[in-house]
Amino acid sequence: MQFGRTFEEFEVGAVYKHWPGKTVTEYDDHLFCLLTMNHHPLHMDSNYAQETTDFGKNVVVGNYIYSLLLGMSVPDVSGKAIANLEVESLKHIAPTFHGDTVYGETTVLDKTPSKSKSDRGIVYVETRGYKQDGTVVCVFRRKVMVPTETYIKERGGEQPGRPTPAK
Repeated sequence: MQFGRTFEEFEVGAVYKHWPGKTVTEYDDHLFCLLTMNHHPLHMDSNYAQETTDFGKNVVVGNYIYSLLLGMSVPDVSGKAIANLEVESLKHIAPTFHGDTVYGETTVLDKTPSKSKSDRGIVYVETRGYKQDGTVVCVFRRKVMVPTETYIKERGGEQPGRPTPAK
């Protein structure tokens, strides 16, 4: 299984479809809200959502959807990253509800060798999340610092911290 890419492996225009998707449950949404202290009733109180909102039901907190998509992209984009440098934009396009399944894909927009260190580069990507019916729910762009093949080799290969089993 691939876990991220080196700078050389990224190709401008490539699209990585992240698999599998994730069906968002009420538990997922409430746990994220509790962990992040987001107690807005739109996310936590079904009576409030039903009686006072245009949606008539709870909306999954947008930052959970962003975090979910970011996580989905790790095996394809940032699994080897040295650093996530910047989230340039983040747009919540449509609501996600309990029971919706979220899928993601990332497009490589640009890549630039580092100006200060020759063993790394910056990859500029856009990740789009959509629901099971194709509705786009979230779009964000970010810049990720990734290693070159030289960086990986100089530091002991793909998994330098992994212990070798005793024989």
